[in-house]
Amino acid sequence: MSVRYPGRMINTPALLLFLSFIFTAGCQNNQQITSLQIQLDSLRNQLNHSYKPGFGEFMSAIQAHHVKLWFAGKNENWELADFEVKEIKELFDDIRTFETDRLETESTTIIDAPLDSVQVAITQKNLPEFAHYFSLLTTTCNTCHQSVDYGFNVVTIPAFQPFANQEFNPNH
Repeated sequence: MSVRYPGRMINTPALLLFLSFIFTAGCQNNQQITSLQIQLDSLRNQLNHSYKPGFGEFMSAIQAHHVKLWFAGKNENWELADFEVKEIKELFDDIRTFETDRLETESTTIIDAPLDSVQVAITQKNLPEFAHYFSLLTTTCNTCHQSVDYGFNVVTIPAFQPFANQEFNPNH
């Protein structure tokens, strides 16, 4: 069966087949879009309810590694000291990745040069240089705290080793 269109003959079954194909494809596309939107909404919901450490948790972890770094260096356990300084750097990288909405994050770059200096002293296995740059690192922590209105949080060179379950002497 054909339909006459001004100047043309149109095959009706072919036209119907073509239109049904377009309609079906459109419906399938809408179904795919709906399915993808449901998946996207589900992923957003999971992300919104996923655990995300807070700034203070990162800082508490850094504090623990700061203590361990001191005792590793003081005991000339250079391998452990190297590990601890890398852990601190990694935590600052994590802050810069996960705490982008905090103004304090911008100030964390102040710590990079002192950490690098401590790392050099560790590489050189130089205890006096390590002690000097560790002191500078600690002072820099406090300078940063003061600049972001957390001056009440004062970091010191550790006076005692609180990790009873870890050996810091490399010759144990």
